[in-house]
Amino acid sequence: MDVALTVNGEARRVDAAETTSLLEALRNHLGLMGTRYGCGQEQCGCCMVLVDGQPAYACTRELGTVAGREVTTIEGLGTPARLHPLQQAFLDEQAGQCGYCLSGILISAKALLDRNPNPSRADIVTALDKHLCRCGAHQRILRAVERAAISMRASSQSGGTRS
Repeated sequence: MDVALTVNGEARRVDAAETTSLLEALRNHLGLMGTRYGCGQEQCGCCMVLVDGQPAYACTRELGTVAGREVTTIEGLGTPARLHPLQQAFLDEQAGQCGYCLSGILISAKALLDRNPNPSRADIVTALDKHLCRCGAHQRILRAVERAAISMRASSQSGGTRS
């Protein structure tokens, strides 16, 4: 089966069964290795991607359910030359240790900031509650999302369009 979708702004086709997990399609068919396999049961958030701007677990999502839709992975957030404000804030706050969970956390944080550019600490905690990080970097992660929100608001007020 050939499934057409848009990944990180680019039209793509995946030659796989519609029941193939989105995670497998991204990693094994499209070579996008940033989205991670954690538990396979929607319990850790490592596999989080955006589907039409909404957070979705790629480990249990079937490829056929995203046909014709927009999927954003961590690779779609920024580039090494032009980091997304979330990526820069995570670096600035040293919010990652092992980094295994961070792609999913960054994706959920992006979804939060896209819908709420001025989140409270409680909003951030709620948005990231589905993510499991075993490194103990939770406070730095929260600070990084707060820092990114401030940066993104300042950028939009000065005429920048980075989101």
